[in-house]
Amino acid sequence: MTRIAMSRRTSLLILGDLLAFVFSLILTLTVRYGSIPDRTLFLTHIVPFSVLFLVFILVGMTVGLYDKQAAFVRRNIRGLVLQTQIVNILFGVIFFYFAPVVIAPKVNLFIYFIISTAALYLWRGFMFPVIVSGRKRIGIIIGTGADVEDLYSEVMGDGKYGMVFKEKLVPDLEPGKMAMIIKEAVARTGASLVIADLRNPAVEGAMSSLYSLIFSGVQVMDVSILYEAIFDRIPLSLVGERWLVENSVLAVGKSKAYDVFKRAMDIVVALVVGLVSLLLYPFICLAIKADDGGPLFVVQERVGKNGKSIKIIKFRSMTADDGGMYGAGQKTTQSITKVGHFIRMTRLDELPQLWSVIKGDQSLIGPRPELPALVKIYEKEVPYYNARHLIKPGLSGWAQIYHRAHPHHAVAINDTRDKLSYDLFYVKNRSLPLDMKIALQTLRALISRQGI
Repeated sequence: MTRIAMSRRTSLLILGDLLAFVFSLILTLTVRYGSIPDRTLFLTHIVPFSVLFLVFILVGMTVGLYDKQAAFVRRNIRGLVLQTQIVNILFGVIFFYFAPVVIAPKVNLFIYFIISTAALYLWRGFMFPVIVSGRKRIGIIIGTGADVEDLYSEVMGDGKYGMVFKEKLVPDLEPGKMAMIIKEAVARTGASLVIADLRNPAVEGAMSSLYSLIFSGVQVMDVSILYEAIFDRIPLSLVGERWLVENSVLAVGKSKAYDVFKRAMDIVVALVVGLVSLLLYPFICLAIKADDGGPLFVVQERVGKNGKSIKIIKFRSMTADDGGMYGAGQKTTQSITKVGHFIRMTRLDELPQLWSVIKGDQSLIGPRPELPALVKIYEKEVPYYNARHLIKPGLSGWAQIYHRAHPHHAVAINDTRDKLSYDLFYVKNRSLPLDMKIALQTLRALISRQGI
């Protein structure tokens, strides 16, 4: 399933939810007043409810109602819908009871949420699966390596992707042989989809054969594209200098409008949140002092955009700052304090970094800046690690949301390699919608106290 197809399914989900919201409002008014609402009554309600509909969509994005998995499977959809509706009810009550909007009687809101919950269950659980269902596409996959194996296993192990691989081919370097193998496999399986590592020399030698398949209605796709669409990260085994050169323009050549808007949002949000957060500083400082009497802040050097050194300030959460000065296989000798554990989980220790965002050293969204001592190790052990420095680092990022094995207080080569695959995904795909999704998911993690 291509990223375009996934985007269409997500768009369909959003459109269907909006229609369900509007239908629920009409049905609510019909139930409440005993007849189909006339134009005046409908317009009186649809205007304020339209504001709520937008909020409902944003809430759905936050809880994952529009994530890729939700677009493919029905399992757990009831829980997601119920979770979304509970939050929506709170927003609805706050909006109609405290905003200067008069909708009388307020029982309409209560009836609406009952009907809209049922409508969402019907749409998500039954109608949407029928609309997007269809016969699975038959495909073959060509390539080697751990990432190709992971992709094959994922597609074959779960029936939600709308495709099935009938054969898995290993590229053969014998001149001319790969082209014949591909043609025979397509004819034998009736495949309409060929997923191949187009950078493999053997596959490149069969490019004319792949080109001819296009005119037979066979879709040819690079394995990295499908991998990225399914796993939301870049397959590192397929990343090389050619890939980095081809995609570097995506990292440093975004539109001027995007860069200006992102910078403006950084300044506005960081300034507002930074000023409000000053109210918390006395309490945090008192708690740190009461805990062990040590320093309130730590000032650390980090690696920023283009490898330049930047300074960040954090509330101290550990017994001391070791600056990451430990070797491979070693962990820090310092420990997290009692207060430090709390301010880390709530991200209160990061509040002083908002001034770094205003200064321009960081962004709200981007790869997390790393300690120079660790960067030196990772640049030697993790190929192309410095590619994450093509853009400005951030307080939160794609890897912080979706990579679960965050390396903390130790050199972790494998975990950092996995984390890089998510950082490169953001470097390649960064955009305002992606930034918004990361921001909403960050808020969700903070509210649920998951920590990121």
